[in-house]
Amino acid sequence: MRVLVTGHQGYLGTVMVPELQAAGHEVTGLDSGFFADCVLGEAPAPPPGIAVDLRDVKVEQLAGFDAVVHLAALSNDPLGALAPQITYDINHHASVRLARLAREAGVRRFLYASTCSVYGAAGDGLVTEDAPLRPLTPYAESKVRVEDDVAALADSGFSPVFLRNATAFGFSPRLRADIVLNNLVGYAVLTGEVKVLSDGTPWRPLVHAQDIARAFATCLEAPAEAIHCRAYNVGTEDNNLTVAQIAQAVVEAVPDSTLLITGESGADPRSYRVDFSSARKELGFEAAWSIPEGAAELYREYVARGLTSDAFFRRFTRLAHLTALKESGVLDDELRRIGA
Repeated sequence: MRVLVTGHQGYLGTVMVPELQAAGHEVTGLDSGFFADCVLGEAPAPPPGIAVDLRDVKVEQLAGFDAVVHLAALSNDPLGALAPQITYDINHHASVRLARLAREAGVRRFLYASTCSVYGAAGDGLVTEDAPLRPLTPYAESKVRVEDDVAALADSGFSPVFLRNATAFGFSPRLRADIVLNNLVGYAVLTGEVKVLSDGTPWRPLVHAQDIARAFATCLEAPAEAIHCRAYNVGTEDNNLTVAQIAQAVVEAVPDSTLLITGESGADPRSYRVDFSSARKELGFEAAWSIPEGAAELYREYVARGLTSDAFFRRFTRLAHLTALKESGVLDDELRRIGA
């Protein structure tokens, strides 16, 4: 297939592109370049790319592709809370517009990176794709809106599928330090402490970035009727752990580190355990990476590539990096490139 990957210069996109290429797909990227330089170690070889803001994509840029893998977004809850309207403009409106233009251009598959955080405060039971959606943040709310609006575009020639990824973890050359396992391991490497600011009790489902890439590759290759207008949770029940349990895995991976649960941020209302059986039964997909394996990988890569405090807290933290781009005059208040 000819596949367009939006956000190919991001954390997930940098892992996704080689996975799809290895599966035999012809991959082109589309990215605004906000995080292109956020690299730890050697920069990966880039695919052919289109440099454009997601809000400005034109239909002719989508012509000739068999599928769109849509990863690009302002991704995480702190960023969404700081600028909720921009989050909705990019994550919701621009995403739905992209899907509409893709259908107009003759693209037959549209793979959307949604999130398990759409389930919000779901309690202790395992939630399936049919569970009520209770998003608690602008980021999660934007994902629900896209699922609803893009589903309405589905027809015999346009098949969207919504991959509700668990919280990502694992090494990518374009690192993110503001997701839970990556953050805990990095803080432990730099300070010797595995520091949890909540009370540690919320449940979190986690999934490795490479497993997410494999799930998207699976959906590209599945029969259209299997994925048509479906939602699939992406992850494994083995990685449904409390934050305290995740932190303990980090203590075991990082030598001489100690666990500190401060509770200073109070109880986190976002707590959910997820059932991932639909993707196993219907698509034959099963996530492979465990949290201890991911923690060990992150420790190994952080040490080998010389992770520094400045890079960890600034370049690899989404909110800090975008704030720095604004302060340096690269981006305006709408997160558009100045002079572009």
